[in-house]
Amino acid sequence: MGLKGKLTAQIEIKAGGDVFHELFRYTPHQIPNMSPTTIQRCDLHKGEWGTVGSIIFWNYTHEGKPKVAKEVIEAIDEEKRSVTFKIIEGDPMELYKAFKASFHVETNGDVDLVTWTFEYEKINDDIEDPLSLLGVCIKLTKDIESYHLKAT
Repeated sequence: MGLKGKLTAQIEIKAGGDVFHELFRYTPHQIPNMSPTTIQRCDLHKGEWGTVGSIIFWNYTHEGKPKVAKEVIEAIDEEKRSVTFKIIEGDPMELYKAFKASFHVETNGDVDLVTWTFEYEKINDDIEDPLSLLGVCIKLTKDIESYHLKAT
């Protein structure tokens, strides 16, 4: 079993890929209003919303327990509608030496697809791959979609 891994999930959304990308880039502090059972708080610790190098602190629920993560925005690509976050502190770092989470939005005709990708290095072979954490991102994506569909 390898210590390094990569997981990917792709979710079709009807709420619009631009809305999703702009939310995570410029106003992630609004996400707790859209998915309060998943994300309880999102605070800017350093920098400005939507800029590379900014540090964001998240309070979230994973497997029924309150968790925290501090991330730095590592990359933003407007053309690909993507954002890459590198986790630098918090609960995931108890299990992983390195952890990056990114998403990008693709449009095929009338269909928008959100693709989440985790790249990680486990502390040891006994650590499970972060499948349940990827499930948190899938739930979050669906909650954001539902919120925006109700608003329109």
